[in-house]
Amino acid sequence: MTGVNPIGTSLPGALRRLLPALLWAITSAANADRLPLPADGADVVGWEGETFATRQDTLADVARQFKLGHEEIRLANPDVDFWLPGEGARVVLPTRFILPRAERRGIVLNVPEMRLYFYPETEEPAMVVTYPVSIGRMNWNTPLGRTRITAKVRNPGWRPPASIRQEAAARGEPLPEYIPPGPDNPLGAHSLRLDLPGYLIHGTNRPYGVGMRVTHGCVRMYPEDIQRLFPDVAVGTPVQIVDQPVKVGWLGDTLFMEVHPPLEEEPGGEEELRRLALQLVEEADRERPVHLVGREFLRVLSEKRGVPEAISSGSEK
Repeated sequence: MTGVNPIGTSLPGALRRLLPALLWAITSAANADRLPLPADGADVVGWEGETFATRQDTLADVARQFKLGHEEIRLANPDVDFWLPGEGARVVLPTRFILPRAERRGIVLNVPEMRLYFYPETEEPAMVVTYPVSIGRMNWNTPLGRTRITAKVRNPGWRPPASIRQEAAARGEPLPEYIPPGPDNPLGAHSLRLDLPGYLIHGTNRPYGVGMRVTHGCVRMYPEDIQRLFPDVAVGTPVQIVDQPVKVGWLGDTLFMEVHPPLEEEPGGEEELRRLALQLVEEADRERPVHLVGREFLRVLSEKRGVPEAISSGSEK
């Protein structure tokens, strides 16, 4: 595939504010996980870019190269065939994010977004490091709340809990009581233990599932991503696990909104999602006046593309 083409705004003021992120994008796709935090206190980081598929590419291939998950790239490209995009197909890279509403410290995991944010304490200038993740599937939810990292293990072994062994046996795929480190270990080569019994942030031997609801509650990462994250996360690092299908945030004098499909088991459906979005806009309006563009608000809420889009009539686009 071709390299990144950042999609930004042509307005001079906006360009100045976006320049650090744009330069980061142009430098290398390898740096797509490390984004400078805005110096002016804005909530939007990164950039929205594009690339063009080659004949061999699937959207899963493109996603992994640019540190995106399965659902992220699918939602951002609803008109592109996931498995056969075709040579020269334009692929939007949803590598622009509204930071979750949580303390910008340690690790923040937004479950419906299926994305992890890590705020290193020693980086200058201040950075956020972000990766796609897999989360617990229906009936095996990833738990919400505050916790911390209690242990770091390289090349972990795995003792499947009895509940997982019973489920596997019912499928006709029995699991041993212990799976040693190695290529057949579902935990991959790195694990970060949470202060929640049985829950980990870990790698995987099945990277094609990253960015989907496929785990038994643990948080699964691409092997290369957790390898980069692992040395920077200390034992004791705080972890916040939140459920924010709608995020709003400022960039300059414009309010942006980012909407992800809520978890299937969430009550209320579309009505609850709209109530939540309106509540967030009202809270933003208490900070500074929001000149809401109603049609854009409704469109972003309806489409749920998982990318930040302007919903007010400020100078940003």
